[in-house]
Amino acid sequence: MSKTPIALQLYSVRGECGKDLPGTLKAVAKLGYQGSEPWGYGGDKLEWQGHPVKAIRKMYDDNGLVCCGIHLQTQALMGDNLARTIEFNQTLGNRFLVIAADKPRMSALNTILELATILNNAAEKLRPLGLFAGYHAHAFDFATVDGRIAWDILFSCTRQDVIMQMDIGNCMSGGGDPVNTMRKFPGRARSVHMKDFGGAEGAVIGEGKADWTEVFYVMDTVQRPEWYVVEEGGKDGLGFDVCARSLAALHKFGR
Repeated sequence: MSKTPIALQLYSVRGECGKDLPGTLKAVAKLGYQGSEPWGYGGDKLEWQGHPVKAIRKMYDDNGLVCCGIHLQTQALMGDNLARTIEFNQTLGNRFLVIAADKPRMSALNTILELATILNNAAEKLRPLGLFAGYHAHAFDFATVDGRIAWDILFSCTRQDVIMQMDIGNCMSGGGDPVNTMRKFPGRARSVHMKDFGGAEGAVIGEGKADWTEVFYVMDTVQRPEWYVVEEGGKDGLGFDVCARSLAALHKFGR
């Protein structure tokens, strides 16, 4: 039985968050999730979804949840925004500062290298504080750029402590191979997004085309992530049924 805790990426319930953030976090905890991951933070203010960060921390604490990561806009790790991003995440008690996506920069070699520099510079400043920069997988990250996979270029050019947040379903939807990719970069996937690929509408983990036996094997032997993060939800991020079934599916796999 894996002891890796399981969290929910709150984008899965974005519609619920917009209506009632305290109630949403309470519901997430009641489902049995141990943590959650906000999305879309830009570094321009010390609030999210209209709530001051100190109030959000109280919501987490009141429900026994851990902030296990956050999805950032690239700008949040740059310039004057970085200091606010650090303060925001220190208040939340979060260590993993992960760029959600940067399609424009991941489309050409020179801009991939620019993104690697942004991540490396941020990681160097974050490390003494016990914080870590990272990048999350989307389908476009597995396109070929100058004869190499864009994702491979990025992680070949970033520091060992830059988190490679693999997303199983997103990788497969871009024609990537999540298992082989994780083998190439051992120990880098400290947080992994759990999502299947190719199933029917509303399908959850184990109901699509991903080979979860192989996925879990490489995570248990090569990666050993600190968090599994579910990113599957209902239409427009409304309702909790898909999130509940996703967690139950992970439990069926012994997670």
